[in-house]
Amino acid sequence: MIKKLIVLSLILLSFKGFTQKNNNSPYSFFGIGEETPQKTVEEMSMGEIGGAFNSSYQLTFTNPAALAYLQYTTYTIAGENKSISINDGTNKGSASTASLSYFALGIPIGNKGGVSFGLQPNTTVGYSLTEEFKDADGDLTEINFFEGSGGTNRVFLGFGYKLLKNVSIGLEASYVFGTIENSLLNRRNGVQLATMHTTNSELRGFTAKAGLQYSAKVSDKLILKTGAVFHLKNNLSNEGDELLFSLVNTNDGTVSPRDTLVNNSFDDDIKKPLNTILSVGLGQENKWYAGLEYSFHNAIDFTNGVLADNTRLSHDKMSRVSVGGYYIPKINSISSYWKRITYRAGFNMRQTGIAINNDKVNDLGMSFGVGLPIGKQLSNLNLGFEFGKRGEINNSLIKENYFNFRLGLTLNDRWFVKRKIQ
Repeated sequence: MIKKLIVLSLILLSFKGFTQKNNNSPYSFFGIGEETPQKTVEEMSMGEIGGAFNSSYQLTFTNPAALAYLQYTTYTIAGENKSISINDGTNKGSASTASLSYFALGIPIGNKGGVSFGLQPNTTVGYSLTEEFKDADGDLTEINFFEGSGGTNRVFLGFGYKLLKNVSIGLEASYVFGTIENSLLNRRNGVQLATMHTTNSELRGFTAKAGLQYSAKVSDKLILKTGAVFHLKNNLSNEGDELLFSLVNTNDGTVSPRDTLVNNSFDDDIKKPLNTILSVGLGQENKWYAGLEYSFHNAIDFTNGVLADNTRLSHDKMSRVSVGGYYIPKINSISSYWKRITYRAGFNMRQTGIAINNDKVNDLGMSFGVGLPIGKQLSNLNLGFEFGKRGEINNSLIKENYFNFRLGLTLNDRWFVKRKIQ
């Protein structure tokens, strides 16, 4: 047990993957980047459902009330590879990135409670965009280069407790932190100097969510599970520097500043509204499960900050509908390894809450995966696959097709068990 804890602690301390570029989506240009679902590989493989789901040997990030059902000390770590192809109707492109997704540890407390803590990306930024302007003859007159990187991470601590036999509650607190760098380089034909606008933002703040789960037997084998999660309103502080300067207009990408036109510091807040998740599922414990989940919140408020300086962008209400589940042929099979594999699949539709020139950005995705048992234990190697599309081809938006591969490792152990001496 001690060896496992030391190894996983070293992994946590060496989590440099959280600071590397882990997004290539042009839609991460807006706000503080693309929001990372607070889900495990298992949840993502089931279409992102998780509000009503709980397990004695798996962690779920959606609802802290699920921690009340944890019976094994559970370590989990995961990484992912994101691949995208982009089409604006004229030009096409593709890119991929690989990064670590999360690390977490869950510990049961008696028979009625459990705690978890870990580290996970919160938002990711990674884009490189070009905007061209031409005259009536088709000659290039002006070009804008947009680049951005960084994002935010969250350190979280959760607690779940059974109030009654079939009712559990949970609370989770997170500290969000990170940096985002954005730049816009403008070059005009026949003009000696180019101009560059940069912002370097440091984001900090606390978030919290509360969860509730209720389960009831509808027959000897079938269990109905329901769940509700409330991400409470919170503010993130956004501090940083804004620069506007001229530079020599070269074509080799070299930035050689000449005159500083604007040098400002800013300190503003990003207001995130209440986010509600409602979920229901039906299944047979450790055999199969099918669930439905609905998530929604009002628009995020950037109106008073430097990140709001985009006349074409507006933030709208967000909503997501997910369906999914899992199937295990026979979890305790001795004769067949394949019967102990967990098969997962799901589907989700999302209104991202982003609108460009009043055109809303929608996301449609499908996912599937498997949980491969390790030895004869409850530990699993989880593989997840997701493909879908975001946006569409028109004057304001581009179409982005994506394929995500996720790999997660879940290890289980018994802590605080008294040994019997015979």
